[in-house]
Amino acid sequence: MVAWVVSPKQLFTCQTCQRVVRGHDPSLRSLVHDQELIGRVLAGDPSAERALYDAHVDRVFRLVYRIAGDADRAQDYTQETFIRAFARLADFRGEAALSTWLGSIAISITLNGLRKVTRQLTREVDLDDTLTAGKGVAAADPDLKDRMAQAIDDLPDGYRTVFVMHDVEGYTHEEIAGSLGVHPGTSKAQLFRARARLREALADFAKD
Repeated sequence: MVAWVVSPKQLFTCQTCQRVVRGHDPSLRSLVHDQELIGRVLAGDPSAERALYDAHVDRVFRLVYRIAGDADRAQDYTQETFIRAFARLADFRGEAALSTWLGSIAISITLNGLRKVTRQLTREVDLDDTLTAGKGVAAADPDLKDRMAQAIDDLPDGYRTVFVMHDVEGYTHEEIAGSLGVHPGTSKAQLFRARARLREALADFAKD
């Protein structure tokens, strides 16, 4: 489970879910640098490929990890992201930032991977659910940090992805829309619904 650093108290203020991990928009210099590296990669320069990977791998991994919630899977999905990105690099037109383009690939790979994992886990837990049904043993309430992490993990994929990208990683709605292939209004609506679900899940803490 991911150790989320968003305070649940912030869900109940006008500054709801402030961005705690800020992604910085590329400067003109970095954009030019990306374009230069892309040209060198396409020309067959392996050092440029490594430099491009090093420049973006941390942010891609952070995004994937916060969605996947598992370090091993995040590493696999991150590597698959760059394998796919380098294979398609000639198709990159620069209409969006390279980081946004990489993010869209990473999100697609991660969500597809998680759907496969979910189907597998569903099959595995069916028997466990049958065996434990009716025992009704009440578990102790987890602490605030765990409740927050669990509430985020329990969000539907679309809500969780937008919440992570906007409120945690600092993407704009326009960047999210570009990554997910949706309208910015859809991103805003999903973020609103994600926050509403989190407020509901953590309502008892808000009363403290």
